[in-house]
Amino acid sequence: MRALVQRVSRASVTVDDEPVGSIGRGIVALVGVTHDDTPAHAEKLADKIWNLRIFDDADGVMNRSAADEGHAVLVVSQFTLYGDTRKGRRPGYADAARPEIAEPMVDRVVASLREAGATVETGRFRAEMAVELVNDGPVTLSIEV
Repeated sequence: MRALVQRVSRASVTVDDEPVGSIGRGIVALVGVTHDDTPAHAEKLADKIWNLRIFDDADGVMNRSAADEGHAVLVVSQFTLYGDTRKGRRPGYADAARPEIAEPMVDRVVASLREAGATVETGRFRAEMAVELVNDGPVTLSIEV
């Protein structure tokens, strides 16, 4: 599994002009799934996202996590994280899991975050989503488990 994680001051997702998820200060996690991912991968990714120390402490050092600060997480599925651009100009998506495999894995990430105490908002799987965010820092990290 892969996630592109961004520290944000606010973020939202809309589908067909309908708001489906929004957060204030926290983390946006764009989550991609590949063929051999398991629930254990999803749980490990959720733990990494929730406990990733990307928020400033009192000294201005990134030493605090969303868990420490009580910040929310916005999870958005994103199969394009497994896009292969090594050949030509059109990405190939052979490494991205099929929707029937990917959706339960993304749902497991969300469930694991909630079980850990996170307030979690989501996008809508297989929908054309408009994601708006204000990247704080900017802080953007790529995570793979």
